[in-house]
Formats: sequence, C-alpha cells, structure tokens
Amino acid sequence: MSSTNVEKAWWKETVVYQIYPASFKDSDGDGLGDIPGIISKIPYISSLGVNAVWLSPIYKSPQHDMGYDISDYRDIHRPYGTLEDVQRLIDELHKNQIKLLMDLVVNHTSDEHAWFKESRSSKQSPKRDWYFWRDPRYDASGNRQEPNNWRSIFGGSAWHYDETTDQYYLALFLPSQPDLNWSNADMRQATYDDMRFWQDRGVDGFRIDSMNLMSKHPDLPDATVTRPKEKYQDGSEFFASGPKMHDYIREMRTEVFDHYDAMTVGELGFTNDERSVSEYVAKDRHELNMVFTGDIVDMDFGPGGKYERDDFHPRKIRHITNMWQCAMPKFDGWNSVYLDNHDSGRSLSRYASDKPEHRAASAKMLATYLMTLAGTPFLLAGQEFGMANLGKDYGVESYIDVEAKNAYNAILWQRGGNKSSMGDVLREMQRKARDHGRLPVQWDDSPNAGFTAADAKPWMTINKDYIEWNAASQQSDKESVLNFYRQVLQLRKDYVDLLVYGSYKPLDEKETGEMVLGYERASPDESQHVAVLLNFSDQEQSISAAGYDGYNTLISNGRSEVAGGRVRLGAYGAVVLLKD
Repeated sequence: MSSTNVEKAWWKETVVYQIYPASFKDSDGDGLGDIPGIISKIPYISSLGVNAVWLSPIYKSPQHDMGYDISDYRDIHRPYGTLEDVQRLIDELHKNQIKLLMDLVVNHTSDEHAWFKESRSSKQSPKRDWYFWRDPRYDASGNRQEPNNWRSIFGGSAWHYDETTDQYYLALFLPSQPDLNWSNADMRQATYDDMRFWQDRGVDGFRIDSMNLMSKHPDLPDATVTRPKEKYQDGSEFFASGPKMHDYIREMRTEVFDHYDAMTVGELGFTNDERSVSEYVAKDRHELNMVFTGDIVDMDFGPGGKYERDDFHPRKIRHITNMWQCAMPKFDGWNSVYLDNHDSGRSLSRYASDKPEHRAASAKMLATYLMTLAGTPFLLAGQEFGMANLGKDYGVESYIDVEAKNAYNAILWQRGGNKSSMGDVLREMQRKARDHGRLPVQWDDSPNAGFTAADAKPWMTINKDYIEWNAASQQSDKESVLNFYRQVLQLRKDYVDLLVYGSYKPLDEKETGEMVLGYERASPDESQHVAVLLNFSDQEQSISAAGYDGYNTLISNGRSEVAGGRVRLGAYGAVVLLKD
C-alpha cells in the first residue's frame, strides 16, 4: 500500500467544475453561452458541492480555435461579456465559497495580438524575438522550404511564410496561433504582468494550456522521420519539455503564483512517464501543484493517432490509475483526477455505456471512481447528470471542431476523396471528437435544452437526447445521477482524511477479474479503511469478499450485493465498502 503523510492544502481538498463558456448558458439569446449565463447558474453550481470553477478561455479572441487564440489577455471576447461581468462572476463565486481558475494560454497568442503584429512588422522590431522567426531553406532545385520538417499538431507544416520579411514563423497549432519565444526575458515579464492582472482581480489559480511546449530545443532541428511517406513529422522530441522548461515554471511561480497562493495545474502533453512528471509536481521542485498527463483521455487512441481504433479495456484504466496513485507519494506530488474535458469525448460513451439500460449506472460508477481516488477531481459541466456523446445517427457534418475536421479531410484526401471509405474514421469521431465535450449543457426539456432561447440558433449541435437527459429532470429524483454526484462529493468532504489524504493499495486483477478495477484506501492513522470495486463491463462480476469482514456498504450505485462471502457487481456496478 502506498504510504502517505501528506501536507494538507486547500487545493488538495477542492473539487473543480470545468465550464466551457460557449456551451454553458446563454443569457441573451444569441445562441452562445456567456458570463451572465454562468452567473445565473451559480446557485446550481454551489448545490453540487464543488469548491472551484475552471473557466475555459474568455479573453478577446478571433475564435479560430475557440478562444485558445488570444488577441488581448486583459480584455474579454465581447459575445461572452465584459471585464465588469467577469469581476461580478469572481465576486459571486467567492460569496458562495467557490474559487475561480482561468485558462492560462501562454505558449502562443493569436496572430491578431498586438505583440505579434509588432513582431511581424519588420526584422528590426523590438518584439521580433518574442516569436520564432527563421529564414527559409532551399532544396536542390531552388524551391523555398520550411526551416524544419515539424508537423503542426492540427496537421500540415508548423511553419508559415511571411512575405513582408521573407521569413517563416512557428505555429504548432493553427497558422493563426504563433508560438511565443519564452527565451526572451522581456516577453516573459510581459506575460507575468498579464497573469498578475487577473490575480489582482481575485482569480485563484490557472490551468496552464500546452504548458510544456513553452521550451523548445534552441536549434529547432529536424524531427526524426517516423512516417517516411509524409513530408512533415512529429517534432515533439524537440518542442515538448525542452531544456529551459523547468526554469520557466519556477520563475513563473516565484514571480507570480507564490504571491497569491495560486492553484496551478499544467497540461502536460507528449509526456507521461513517472520521472518526467515528478520533475513538475514533486513538492521540493517548487513548480506546479499538479498536471494533466493526458493518458487517461487517450486510452482508446490507435497506434497512428486519435482517429485510429484501439478499443478501451479495463486493463488500461487499471494500469494508469495504479501507476499514478502509487507514484505520487514517492516524491510528494499530487494527482489531478479526471475523465472528461473540453478536448475529449465523454467518458460515459467511451469507457462505460450510454445505452439506456446502463447509462445511469455507468455514470454513477464513473462518479465513484473520480471521488474515491487521491488527488484533485475535475468534472466537466454536464458530467454530473450523465451527458453523453452525439449518437451514431449524427454524420460528419455535425462536427465543427477544427481538429476533427482537419483529421477527417486529411484522411479523406489520402483515400482519394472516397467518402464511402470513411466509416472507420467517423466511428472514431463519434467516440473521441472534441465536439462531444463542448456540446451545450442540457438544462431542461424545453426547446434548445434550456441552453438558449427557444427561437435562437445554438452555436453548435445540441444532443437530441436532452428530452430525457437534463439537469432539471434529475433535481428531485433521489436516485438520479445528479443526486448521486452530490452524495459522493459530500462523502469526500465527510471522509477527507480517508478519501483525499489516505493511502492507496491496488487490488490485483487475479483478485478482481479483468473487468473490475479495485483498490483500497486507508486513512493516515489507519483508523478507517475502504475497498472500492468498479465493474467496467456489461456483465455481472463476482469477487470474493474474504478479508472484508466488518466492512459495510458506504455507497453503491444500486448494482451491487454483498452476500455469501461474495461481492456481486451487476453491469457497471460500483460499491464502496467501509470499515470504521
């Protein structure tokens, strides 16, 4: 069992509720969610028992990548509201004992940001070195080529030619998202000033987008050729977790975060091994509170990427869960615990079941998982009442996100434009596309699911299952997914020493069977113990109850029975057994 002697902190006892602003609640009938809409739902958010809200980007932006292309860090995208609206949101959340985390997007800006406009203006610009500019290369025939062979994360080259200065600039995402050059000290200080701007207004912390891309190899060398038939290659070996990455994070913390007791969680892409993660979150490193490693939302990615098939199996979540739960105590680190976010399909549809007969039980089983692990849990709005992916009857035209569209079109081109050959890709989009995590929240069964006015056109597809699956219909139902979430969140508070700070012991697959994830938790003083058993299948599973004499059911999703020396779990059954 992983030992624990964990220092307590407010952010360790927090449960975070992620809001995607475009999709949460529209207050003015324009079909797009906004800040006043979020404010109107603060009583609901408070009723869940969460302690913090993480707000995806709301800054001024041309919205080529849903706000992750920022043109002004100190202003707001007008359809969302104003600075005054955001201040009111901060103040109202704080009145309800809820903290606010904002998305910190500082690996890149929009090409409409004043910094980039000035950088682009001439080679002599004082801000030229705030971004990455390089001369072209030329092939044997004299044809102009990119400075290296890196592939953009969204496809195509990561380099984009600027005729004005006859150089290329680096943009690892869209061409309109040029990467900032963190080796420039003036740029870093300007970024820290923007962070202070928000913390001085009362923001309690940040989720740092694309955090470990901020340091690149200084020579920007060609990537290793792993796909010989393609011109552009994965350059992450040179642009992820580069040589100055930890220096930048420590400086950021010393310059800004420590002055505000800020909570920090970094998005750690392309990196999920124990040693590398420890260097970001070990307490004595003085860097981040926690990271999102990404492996938990990549479990069904194929060997060639997101839109290749590799179906989920419980062994995958067992391996990832056991690895990180056992790793963190070794170096006094802390986990983020999550299954859904704005960049993923809904876990209910990917790792459990959204079939009518299993949907509620599956959602409750996943809730049990999230709230019984050591670490800070993160929920995506709608997860608390069982929102699911778009169904199989939604075609490719229903998907609007740039990542999915680019991937689909690239594969379609490779297949000679034959749409009839794309069924396998559409299947993976129906499971994993980012659109699913961005669907408008289903508040009630009125037209447009109560997200926006009945006569408005929502900015994206509303899942037609909202008639049956919405928050209002579950409010007074004691057996609903929504009220189960409230129960398990309250249990986490009632048993904070056990469920937040307790030790973790994995149960071997030989004990549980391959379809059941099982683990035990114990409070630091060993006065309390729980066993958690989660069936990730649609078949009943039976497990020996030997060793659990004196344990009683603390919570169950209604599909468990302890009798005759056995624990029987129905399809997607979950139970937490407590020994006080």
